[in-house]
Amino acid sequence: MGGGLPKQFRNWDGRPLLQVTVEAFLGSGMPHLAGIALAVPETHLEEARSWSFSVPCMVVPGGDTRQQSVWAALRALPDQPFAPVMIHDAVRPFPPAAPLWEALEALNRFDGALLGEPSTDTLKRVDPFGRVLGTEPREEFFRAQTPQVARLGTWLKAFRSAEEAGFTGTDDVALLERLGLAVKLIPSPGSNLKVTTPEDWDRARPR
Repeated sequence: MGGGLPKQFRNWDGRPLLQVTVEAFLGSGMPHLAGIALAVPETHLEEARSWSFSVPCMVVPGGDTRQQSVWAALRALPDQPFAPVMIHDAVRPFPPAAPLWEALEALNRFDGALLGEPSTDTLKRVDPFGRVLGTEPREEFFRAQTPQVARLGTWLKAFRSAEEAGFTGTDDVALLERLGLAVKLIPSPGSNLKVTTPEDWDRARPR
């Protein structure tokens, strides 16, 4: 995003984007939260701890990588191994309620679940030189979103194993997949976007 200030702390309709994202989970129709754990840069610990939500919120220092930050937040949670835990990007301020309920229900049959947007583009497989090797069936591909959901004990096992092996995933359920666990993908709308670039910010920001 540029500009120095972490994008999750930039002003979004009068409040930091991270605060707005958390509050979206506390809205009408959303699954009930027992509590929240936020991993934030040390420079913003005091600010995040000043926020007030309708459920308990723990704020911990983040790590050098996203995975290390999530690991720190998971370890801060109460020791309830069977409690479902949703891991969410700080800069996805429009979480959809219906897919979230479906993802949580999927934990009755799967080890984990994630939201994902169906691919609408034609997908080309290419070699390192850009030469097209073939066309992939787009029906089999989804753009991974968050929340990504598993029970706390499952998350802790996966993150601990990844740390011991020096493995870094590009998302959280990759750590479950690495252990051979069953993960369910729940189709989710493109409105559950991640605010990554200035263009995303301008397009999604409330007017």
